[in-house]
Amino acid sequence: MGHTFGQEPVDVEVRALLLALRAGEPMAETPRVDFKEERGRRDKSGAVGPSNPTNEAAARELAAEAACMANTPGGGALICGVANSGEVIGTQLDTDWLRHRMWELTDRRLTVDITEDDIGGRRILVIRCPQAMEPIRVHGRVTWRVGTHCVEVDPTSWHAKRMATLNYDWSAEESNVPASRASAAAVEQARVFLRESREEHAQELAAAPDAELLRRLNVVTGEGMLTNAGVLAFVGRGDPALDYLRKSVTGGETSTRVRRGQRSLLQELAEVFQALEGNNALLHLHREGLVVGQLREIPPLAAREAIVNGVAHREWGSADPTLIEHVGRTLRITSPGGFVGGVNEHNILTHPSKSRNRSLTELLAALRIAEREGQGVDRMVREMIAVGHEPPAIREVVGPYVQAALVGDNVDIAWMAWLTEVLPEEHRRDLHCLLVLRRVVREGWADVATVAPLIQLTVEEARGAIKVVAGLRHAGVPLIERVSGVPAGAEETWRLSTPAKVALDRLDEAQGRRRAWPSRPMIAAGYAAARGRISSTELASIVDAHASNVGGVLKALEDEGVVTPSRDNRRGKGFFYRYVGGDR
Repeated sequence: MGHTFGQEPVDVEVRALLLALRAGEPMAETPRVDFKEERGRRDKSGAVGPSNPTNEAAARELAAEAACMANTPGGGALICGVANSGEVIGTQLDTDWLRHRMWELTDRRLTVDITEDDIGGRRILVIRCPQAMEPIRVHGRVTWRVGTHCVEVDPTSWHAKRMATLNYDWSAEESNVPASRASAAAVEQARVFLRESREEHAQELAAAPDAELLRRLNVVTGEGMLTNAGVLAFVGRGDPALDYLRKSVTGGETSTRVRRGQRSLLQELAEVFQALEGNNALLHLHREGLVVGQLREIPPLAAREAIVNGVAHREWGSADPTLIEHVGRTLRITSPGGFVGGVNEHNILTHPSKSRNRSLTELLAALRIAEREGQGVDRMVREMIAVGHEPPAIREVVGPYVQAALVGDNVDIAWMAWLTEVLPEEHRRDLHCLLVLRRVVREGWADVATVAPLIQLTVEEARGAIKVVAGLRHAGVPLIERVSGVPAGAEETWRLSTPAKVALDRLDEAQGRRRAWPSRPMIAAGYAAARGRISSTELASIVDAHASNVGGVLKALEDEGVVTPSRDNRRGKGFFYRYVGGDR
């Protein structure tokens, strides 16, 4: 017997309207569902002409109507190919083209799900418009549904009405699937995840009887039915939720693929985790010719968190699986649905988390598969930086989808050992400390203006993060030190202390390598561009040299048109070079 998730009102109304249309019964559109025929097909006499797969006029009208539905609490749907009278006309609009055009025509990149259906031999489209997290504008206007019409509304009124619906969580809704339908294999997999954590509470939870386990995981309603999150986790949705592909090189043959429907999400996750582990290269750590440890190419915690995020926060109204492409040293996770709740790639570390599927997110955290809501991205970034990799690249792409890419480049063993040597244990888990130190080592210097975008916080908060690092000591001196020569009243700049730098060089030597520290010209040009000026005293302090030994670097930048002297005689206290630009 098949099963369905708990139905949202929009889905119920769409289903009822489609049944009525098939039966030839007259049924009017509703406040949540609107009939739309393809614009521009009727001539003056009312005769219907041929359908154009890329009908621009139709796309513009549908984009405006869909934005109106999305702006309405609870969202809505359009049934395209049906006249207002209920006459089924059909349409040949191309779904991929239409979805993309609707995305382009709305200033907030409207996410819609388009499915095809057939009524009496005529093709129609059902365009589902999920409730928007922020007002969606078309031509600068915000509209929403009042009855069966779209009316313009000011953003203040929109936000006031939207606030009443912020707590809606589809994954917490009751399904029509009884708890007795939970797969025994899925329940056992839940116990495996719990036991793997080794936490006392998790062990106790894993030992609970099946019914109690499901109840304590908050996936069973008072009526004894599974929530939608419970159906996903313990029964499955039919279509595969995950699609894992492994290729050794871009464009190469797929050596491993995991894409299996008709099973629970927990089983799919376990199988993908296993496939990933088998394909995530094991690296041996050497010290003085001896193997002293092992690491995976891509940190397993970061990889796991990225995959789970691609499941927990995706749009489950889409039939597409969360795609996991493991190509060479890169793991790329692409999940349906764009960012929600004001999150974007520039604030994802710090913006208050707003999950599409809070109940599902909490379930995965309770099973110790992922971090609690709002902590997963931090963990990904921290795990990648801690081994010397670039932070994950997380962005929204056309669709829309959210895509996270983790690149397992060469592990920096010296950097790992150095962090252990110079940082107390609690600070090795502090993402802000790691980001500040990474900036200083890679660029030679840091200030609040350069740190703030890294930690995605305010200048004042960046000042606090730097202060924490400046308060740490190594070999009897501060880990980072103030740069000399900064004008009075200007923001302080910071460099790595000489003992800390020597320690990192020593650890590199033990690995038979030399670190590519930033060159003096690179430091000078970057500093001048960021700060608007640079002096020989500042540059000398950053590179730990005498001021007389860096004059040639600044003169070369002057010759390149990057900086210009503050006075012609180039002498005297307070002399500096002013940044003017250039090709660098």
